[in-house]
Amino acid sequence: MAENSIRNLSKKEIEFLKSQGNRAQDWSRVKVQEGFDPERIWNSCFSGDVLLGATMSCAENDALPLGISHSRLHNCKIGSRCKIHDVQLISNYSVGDDCELFDIGEIVWDGVPEWMEVMNESGGRKIQPFASMRISDAYLWAKYRDRKVLMDALTTMARNSQPTMGKIGDNCKIKHTKHIHNVIVNSDSEAPSRIEDCIALKDGVVGFGCKLEGGCMLERFLLGENVKIEMGARINDSVVGDNSTVARCEVGNSMIFPAHEQHHNNSFLIAALVMGQSNVAAGATIGSNHNGRTADNELVAGRGFWPGLCSSFKHSSSFASYCLLAKGDYPSELDIRLPFSLVNNNVAKNRLEVMPAYWWLYNMYALARNEHKFAARDKRVKCFQHVVFDPLAPDTAEEIVCGRELLRHWTELSYANGAAGDKIEITATGMEKGKRKTVILKAAEGYAAYADMLVYYAMNTLATEEGTMPSSSLASNDRERAWVNLGGQLLRQTDLDKMIADIESGKLDSWDAIHARLDQLWDAYPTEAKRHAYHLLCEMNGCKELTQPIWDKLLQRYQGIKQYVQEQVRLTREKDNANPFRKMTYRNDAEMEAVI
Repeated sequence: MAENSIRNLSKKEIEFLKSQGNRAQDWSRVKVQEGFDPERIWNSCFSGDVLLGATMSCAENDALPLGISHSRLHNCKIGSRCKIHDVQLISNYSVGDDCELFDIGEIVWDGVPEWMEVMNESGGRKIQPFASMRISDAYLWAKYRDRKVLMDALTTMARNSQPTMGKIGDNCKIKHTKHIHNVIVNSDSEAPSRIEDCIALKDGVVGFGCKLEGGCMLERFLLGENVKIEMGARINDSVVGDNSTVARCEVGNSMIFPAHEQHHNNSFLIAALVMGQSNVAAGATIGSNHNGRTADNELVAGRGFWPGLCSSFKHSSSFASYCLLAKGDYPSELDIRLPFSLVNNNVAKNRLEVMPAYWWLYNMYALARNEHKFAARDKRVKCFQHVVFDPLAPDTAEEIVCGRELLRHWTELSYANGAAGDKIEITATGMEKGKRKTVILKAAEGYAAYADMLVYYAMNTLATEEGTMPSSSLASNDRERAWVNLGGQLLRQTDLDKMIADIESGKLDSWDAIHARLDQLWDAYPTEAKRHAYHLLCEMNGCKELTQPIWDKLLQRYQGIKQYVQEQVRLTREKDNANPFRKMTYRNDAEMEAVI
């Protein structure tokens, strides 16, 4: 609102407002914007300093009329063209333009949101949400607790970012909700947020374009952009990343990166870091056990985490990217270091089984679908949080490199310890706590598949339609082997270390400055990814720079791998379509085609 458009109420307007059943503690503290129409205000009560926006020049096309009725406002700023009806109390809030608030118990701001105990129930990773907080901010603050100077700097920045009153952004709709306490709701005409039929929201931040509905309860939380919380979900002390959907289930003390799906009322996620592009199935209880004397254990899962139906995992466990876990009650802590693997708890043989590169070998359709669906489902408008959706990227490529070394090492040990002439069983160490053995299934096939995946990643990153060999300038510097997933954005460990040092020195002295640095690193990411891919190909081919003969050979291999990928996508999907049990619920093939 422009200051010169704000004025006091006239005596005539005050008398008319009183005749409409309105009351005020002090009418001189009620200000209005030009365009205010007193006929739009009835049966409401005002106290403290209240500013009311324009209530004219708006076409009404729904059941809620423009204006304010049957509501109590205390120390509020109300934008133009708002519809506020049957709100028992709204206190210390700024409400944007074109908002609808209807049938609400109370919306109250009495201080900054409480601290969230993310990733760990002991409180040792506490963070405090603020309006412009990104998922990367939350992770940076929660993860690097050993850097005291960094922690002090981030805490000061967060304190300086806290508003003096609550905020509901433009075009927000809140209906049939009992209680909203110390919550910032980001919303505007491009990315409106909606809160409807909710029980309670307390101490948190709702991102742009979010939808909360159906009896959900949230306490001490941060939601990214375009997040859906539905159907009675219960969330506390948790961060939920952009483009995620959480429904029916319970999530506590967790940090979830973008593109997470969890829909089932019997799924449970506690004290976990889940790095996005993930799906938690029905009956999954993740982090449900405290194996220590105190509640200070954690579970960490890389991108693409997919626990199967009725699976259970203990603290403390760690999973490489794109781990698919078969259903089962896993008896001990796990450290699965092979990416894109299938993990199975074989109760009959009393052993843990891990099949490396399972997605590539047997589930290519799902891998290809994931590559496209996360980008296709990205309905964000603001895109403040930068996100890499590609399953094969520098982070997963480095995991594959380490996975190949582990497979080679375990195979050598198994052959060295095996009896001559016998079929050798490849066993692994360090992936499960306890005495039972861990068996690697199809180790040779997985080792070869990992090599193809690395070539496919690197050539996808470097190859152009013309097939031109990339510039040798990419050979400068050494290959960056350590990549960090910072809330969905991938960056080199060296870049993160430099950013942390600049925060500690005071060079980056605000969250806006940190965001600007992350934006710069995002702009540089395509080049750094190409540099990484180039160095990886050089190492795989035993050279310092790619030559034309080597490049031509790589192009030929790449074409073969692409054909394999296309064929496997077709075959793995065809298995479903040709399955007679899948087809039997349809009258004919035409009906099945029409439906699926």
